[in-house]
Amino acid sequence: MIVAKNKPVEEIIEEVKDFGKILLVGCNECVTVCEAGGKKEVAVLASALRMYFMNQGQDMKIDEVTLERQCDHEYLEEIRNMVDHYDAILSLACGVGVQFMAEKYFQTPVLPGVDTCFMGVTEERGVWTERCQGCGQCILARTGGICPVTRCAKRLFNGPCGGSTNGHCEINKDVVCGWQVIVDRLKELDRFDDYEKLAPVKDWSTERAGGPRTVVREDVKS
Repeated sequence: MIVAKNKPVEEIIEEVKDFGKILLVGCNECVTVCEAGGKKEVAVLASALRMYFMNQGQDMKIDEVTLERQCDHEYLEEIRNMVDHYDAILSLACGVGVQFMAEKYFQTPVLPGVDTCFMGVTEERGVWTERCQGCGQCILARTGGICPVTRCAKRLFNGPCGGSTNGHCEINKDVVCGWQVIVDRLKELDRFDDYEKLAPVKDWSTERAGGPRTVVREDVKS
């Protein structure tokens, strides 16, 4: 899932203070799971903003709605008849949702209410860790299901750098060496031969050149 964290309310106040009517929009997907932008968080933030502006003697109208997703046209269309009644939209979706909302309602300012961090997993409630950077060339089959792009500080494809000590990364003694984890996993799977298979140098330019990437599935296009 995409992991996000709440922006400081002071930062949000600074962004919305010049508007009179705000539509606060949550998302019922990833940001709900990481407790940053679901219906509950929408209600809490709306209450905090109302209280602040009331105390400032400023008449600020803040309404709330939570969509199933903010990264699909069909769900964004649910607020089509509402948007024109507001000066700005405050989105608690990830950066993808904020941008897609802004593309659809380009005459209305769309502001982010969370900071998007990474694609990751829930270790336990309140703890999320990164697992994928969406590099476009997945090599998990030969690394025991552990991503060196994410887990290695230097994004090395063919083993550790030589700077690790006792299985920990040289950049921080609290960071486990990603390649140590990969080696241990391959041994456990009795697939250590995979470690000897060299991967070619990753051509990052083919993945990141030319602006945003697109995936097209002709078999499912309507």
